[in-house]
Amino acid sequence: MNDVIVKIQNLSHRYNVQWAVKDLHFEIPSKGVYGLLGSNGAGKSTTMNIMSGVLKQTHGSVYINGIDLAKKPIEAKKHIGFLPQHPPLYLDTTIEEYLTNCAYLRRIDDKNVKEAVEKVMEKCAILHFRKRLIGNLSGGYKQRVGIAQAIIHNPKFVVLDEPTNGLDPNQIIEIRKLVKEIAEDRAVLFSTHMLTEVHAVCDYIFMIEQGKLVFSGKTEEFDNYLAPNSVFVRLLDMPSIDDLMKIEGVENVEELGPTEYRLKFSNVNGAIERVVQASVKNNWRLDEIFTEKSSLNEVFSALSKN
Repeated sequence: MNDVIVKIQNLSHRYNVQWAVKDLHFEIPSKGVYGLLGSNGAGKSTTMNIMSGVLKQTHGSVYINGIDLAKKPIEAKKHIGFLPQHPPLYLDTTIEEYLTNCAYLRRIDDKNVKEAVEKVMEKCAILHFRKRLIGNLSGGYKQRVGIAQAIIHNPKFVVLDEPTNGLDPNQIIEIRKLVKEIAEDRAVLFSTHMLTEVHAVCDYIFMIEQGKLVFSGKTEEFDNYLAPNSVFVRLLDMPSIDDLMKIEGVENVEELGPTEYRLKFSNVNGAIERVVQASVKNNWRLDEIFTEKSSLNEVFSALSKN
């Protein structure tokens, strides 16, 4: 990966005698959305807390923009924005008051505070609610305020811990759009255990299970991690299930509709050709055929068992 903003080396952490993460290695480039995927208890939160400077690791190193986070935490944290799963909001302040306070906490120069607050409110589409108490906002707008505090100091690396969790479908779509916009000029680490969120938002995926990195690759590579083993067919002159089972390599036949079937193969290589030949021979009038991808859930399940 070019233009690396985050570098993780031999990262390990344990609570008492149990290791939460063990020997993690990965790098994150300077732009894009990078999914941190894993089931509950896999080690995602520990990894994010360490990368955000909230927790100090037992072993290993985290470099943010080339700065060792453990040795120079204040310098490194200037480049980090963090939104925990539960946004650190003061519900009895207005959006403007809260973000102004965040700007000072982030050591933005006094003369630049007002401009920084204005820009981040506009970026997160909360400018029109600037005088509204945060406690009176909807879940989606509270999340926008949480994201605003994470990027007010224009960090190069932003960590978002399950930012769409608990939101309604419309709010989820809006937050996804905002995350993608933020990632146009910086790196965003997007933590989730929801596969639909990974597919909708992320360019690249790191998957952690039992504290270890079990997958690192582009989203398309994640989709194609498992070799497909089924073929969808539409046959206008319906054969019997027994006839379809006679095709070489077919292990199971699933009826999907009046003329549609899913054929499970022991080996999908050459399967389409064999189905076409059987259709021509028996005059089944083949109308459509294609190899199906493995589902995201199947990939997740397979990787979780590694």
